[in-house]
Amino acid sequence: MKSYIPTINISSLIDGKFVSKEAKKTIQSIKKACVEVGFFQVIGHGLKNEEIKNICAVGNKFFNMKDKYKRKLSPKKWNKQNKNIYRGYFPNDVNGKEGLDLGDLNVSSKYSNNIKNQYIEYLNLQKCFNSKAVKKLNNYFDNIFSLSEILFKSIIVYYKKDPKISNQAFSRLKTLSTLRFNNYPNQKKPVEISKQDGVALGCETHVDSGIFTVLYQDKKGGLQVQNLKSKKWYDVPFNKKAFVVNTGRALEYLTKGKFKATNHRVLWNRSKRMSIPFFFEPSFDFKMHPSYLLSKKTVNKGQIYEKFLNRSLKKFVEYQR
Repeated sequence: MKSYIPTINISSLIDGKFVSKEAKKTIQSIKKACVEVGFFQVIGHGLKNEEIKNICAVGNKFFNMKDKYKRKLSPKKWNKQNKNIYRGYFPNDVNGKEGLDLGDLNVSSKYSNNIKNQYIEYLNLQKCFNSKAVKKLNNYFDNIFSLSEILFKSIIVYYKKDPKISNQAFSRLKTLSTLRFNNYPNQKKPVEISKQDGVALGCETHVDSGIFTVLYQDKKGGLQVQNLKSKKWYDVPFNKKAFVVNTGRALEYLTKGKFKATNHRVLWNRSKRMSIPFFFEPSFDFKMHPSYLLSKKTVNKGQIYEKFLNRSLKKFVEYQR
């Protein structure tokens, strides 16, 4: 049976040139998936299965630590000794799941102090991770960021603009992109009962804030996406070689609603489950304006992405810090 969620081989885009016939065909497939579904899976993405397996092991080892050790990386709300507010570990009594939010790992303590932005925070990962694990986290952030950028550049090319303008929206040290590890414990009760169909949920119905979310989910599955027209829910199948990609509110804004942010949710599951989403977010000072993609001339105006994100995150309990 053909899945509602299309699978796209993006190997023709990895060289970043976007000029071959196969690349152009792939870009059309991505556009079609974004417009019609808002979700798709990518294979041929260049990340080795071993790297994905290793990063899952790093996440599982962290979540298996005792609470007092995990809280060494918590924001000030859950660890009064820490100064970080946005990045770090949040416990599972917040919204039925525990998580670890990591910003760009190239951010140093000195850079964070100098730039004085609420979202650009330095985390001393060595409080909880050994040097090998930190290196794996660094490499994974680098590679998943590059993959996300390729997907975004393919959208820029679809709009017949120079993919190099991606640099206007994304600067590595200024990006608000987040690598998150979600751990769903043995939940005793759902966090929400869907008002639409009465289904028990382990994660509430929501849309994401950024350009793309690039997710690796484990074989437990449970992720569902809503059909934009019929409002029916579909399972996102597990594929150990694939990343799940969905569109966010920032991309919807930049395309004047053509690429809509799509509702998704996670079914309540009594067994443990982990997922690793990467929220691909622009630089905090990027000026959000549809002219970025939709007009021949780029207008140097629009709302700052940081403010756009502030409003978007208010609906998430775990970000009320």
